[in-house]
Amino acid sequence: MSRKLLYIVNPVSGTGTKAPVHDLIRSKTEAAGFPFAIFPSVASGDYNFLLEEITSQHFTDIVIAGGDGTVNQVVHGLSGLDLQFGILPCGSGNGLAFSAGIPKNLDKAIDIVFRGHGVRSDAFMINDRFACMLCGLGFDAQVAHDFANDPNRGLATYIRQTVKNFFSARTWPFVITTGTREIHSEAFFISI
Repeated sequence: MSRKLLYIVNPVSGTGTKAPVHDLIRSKTEAAGFPFAIFPSVASGDYNFLLEEITSQHFTDIVIAGGDGTVNQVVHGLSGLDLQFGILPCGSGNGLAFSAGIPKNLDKAIDIVFRGHGVRSDAFMINDRFACMLCGLGFDAQVAHDFANDPNRGLATYIRQTVKNFFSARTWPFVITTGTREIHSEAFFISI
């Protein structure tokens, strides 16, 4: 089966402009001979507008250029389709890409996409929210929330939010329900 790539690029992820990302995608994908299209990500995470395009144009791969939040939204929005997902890590947080061994160097990351060796990954729902990567509750979630709402990006902002929240950290009551088992606990955070 021949591959056709749909790139979804988050124009505001990370700290830099995405013009070089678009240029790299075009030049490398054309040189590799794959048909492709590029769409911007959407802040709402609702990718229903792409469903008809993906099925009618027979896209086989969705390649997400963004951070963990963009990856999570796109995979959730399009998980009902029989597609492969790839990642070009362009965000402030690229935890899933890092854990999958995808280099932050975009030239090398796109080569991994072209090799097309997909690996299945777990996804889950927690408190009725989709997650296909690290999921944190409590302190971890508060830092991530504050970071997401900060107009500045990058490691310095993440460190600042971590330190700010550290001094006001408290335990949270958690109830973990899985199947027939229920666990009650007080904790600073839970990471999954």
